[in-house]
Amino acid sequence: MLSPKSGVFLLIGFCLASQAFAVDLLSPAKREIAMQLVSSAENSSLDWRKQYAYIEDIDDDRGYTAGLIGFTSANGDMLDVVERYTSRRAANPLARYLPALKTLAEEESSAHTELDPDFVRAWKSAANDPAFRAAQDDILTEQYLEPAVKQAKEDGLSTLGQFIYYDALVMHGPGYQREAFGGIRAAAKKVAETPVQGGSEQAWLNAFLDARVTIMREEKAHEDTSRVELEQRRFLREGNYSLSPPLRWRTNDEDFAIGH
Repeated sequence: MLSPKSGVFLLIGFCLASQAFAVDLLSPAKREIAMQLVSSAENSSLDWRKQYAYIEDIDDDRGYTAGLIGFTSANGDMLDVVERYTSRRAANPLARYLPALKTLAEEESSAHTELDPDFVRAWKSAANDPAFRAAQDDILTEQYLEPAVKQAKEDGLSTLGQFIYYDALVMHGPGYQREAFGGIRAAAKKVAETPVQGGSEQAWLNAFLDARVTIMREEKAHEDTSRVELEQRRFLREGNYSLSPPLRWRTNDEDFAIGH
């Protein structure tokens, strides 16, 4: 029979464990860190809120890349953003491009057909609208952040593991093709076990990052692997599984830090 004191210690331990489990990448503080980390790699800036208006063709065969995490005209998530925006504000500068975006997404085309010459200007104009920014937030959360956290938890990963999955989903997209997130995870499973399967988290995440680097080096415009080698692997070597500041890393030939 437990003494009252033992019962108190057990209760405290249970509360601490529950609290630790609750602090995942979906919590406001960790999400903020994730947004800054991705922005440093995608836009060479920690100020991710300025990226709602970002748009360019980075010559990676995905058409226009735009917004917080690089929604693209060829892969359909840009279409999802504009559809969500239009459902909330029918009269907006991007609504007239919906037919063109649908066609480009269906064809997975990198062309700018029916978008030029004014689509870039329209996107930047829409970025001043809170409803458009909210649409970007929603699609980011639904298609990338929540799925990354869900899969990471199923694999028994920490907050760092959740971020590593999220960043991979952002760059490579969902799906099970060799070059997509599911394909990268499948390649890692050939050489390592997830923590749920009995493997160590460090070994699993290194295997996942190895598989991702292989794909990055083959992809147009993604040959720079510093976001993996000088950022994520650094946190992994440091044992910062909670992804807690201070964080220091280097990507795109620039040094960054969160918390000093």
